[in-house]
This record gives sequence, C-alpha cells and structure tokens, in this order.
Amino acid sequence: MSETTTATTTASTGSCCTPDGSCHSADTGAAPAEGVTAVYRVSGMTCGHCVSTISRVLGALPGVTGVQVDLAAGEVTVTAGAEPDEKAVAAALDEEGYELTGRA
Repeated sequence: MSETTTATTTASTGSCCTPDGSCHSADTGAAPAEGVTAVYRVSGMTCGHCVSTISRVLGALPGVTGVQVDLAAGEVTVTAGAEPDEKAVAAALDEEGYELTGRA
C-alpha cells in the first residue's frame, strides 16, 4: 500500500520505528500543491512516521509548497514555486537519517 502525505508532525531524530517494528501513524491522502515539481528517490523510508518526518522537514524548506511521499515507490515529490534546491533537499533528508539517491 502506498502512503502519500503533506502532514505536519513533531520533530524526530534517528530511526522512526520502534525496536519491535511498530511505527507511528501519519495522515495520508492530501492533494499535491501547484507549482514546479521534482521527484526524488529516497532510501531509508519504512513507515508512516518516516512519511510525516520527511513531509515536515522538506515542507519547511524555502519555497516548498507541497511534499508527497510514496513509500512503496521509495519516492518523494517536492512542489515549489521554482525548481526545488536539490542540495537543500538532500541536506534536510540527511539530517533526519534518510538519503536522497537521485531523481526519479
């Protein structure tokens, strides 16, 4: 099942899953925002909490108007008023423990 969201949640560092494999929940199903979009492949996403964290940190970047996370595909779509700053996206993901592995 694919999870997509533009939810805002509280901060997180390190792994988002508990040792027993359970995950925190995330809101899903938000519509994408209008603007310029870029789709990135991201590794390390495993659950709804990952979706929430990535949506929050990338949504806070300057100019970003929407974030959609597709766990099943391992992709993140970033919508912004202008071409998203790939270095800023990569740095924000890295700070949270994820890795931007390229454009999709």
